[in-house]
Amino acid sequence: MGIHFNTWAAEPINTLERSGLWGYKPSGIAIRGFDTVAYFTEGKAIKGTETFQTQWMGATWLFASQQHKDLFIAEPEKYAPQYGGYCAYGVAVDNLVKIEGELWDIVDGKLYLNFNKKFREQWRKDTQQYIDLADQKFNQLLENK
Repeated sequence: MGIHFNTWAAEPINTLERSGLWGYKPSGIAIRGFDTVAYFTEGKAIKGTETFQTQWMGATWLFASQQHKDLFIAEPEKYAPQYGGYCAYGVAVDNLVKIEGELWDIVDGKLYLNFNKKFREQWRKDTQQYIDLADQKFNQLLENK
């Protein structure tokens, strides 16, 4: 007879926000409220507003304009960040963690977000290796967290 641990599946979209001094909990708002389309169209991190929002994959996505919202609704897979918006480097090293919206890269037309500057620096040292690792690990991490 084996030991059974309670495991829970992580949300497929990163909605983690600070809760208390050290913890994080799901807020329901995707990628901390950043407009995922703006990374592609504006080339920068811009916060969305509740005025322009939609639901996708169990999370609320906020946008800075109706145009960005419409672009996302038409092609969510094109604009949604990889790994559900969890830190790309974190996924590569077996962790589902929150992100800082200002720490991002677009690689081969795909958006990747990172947890902090240290993680992004490491990520940029061998981006393709970390993408390959994260691609292999993401679905398993969702199931086991």
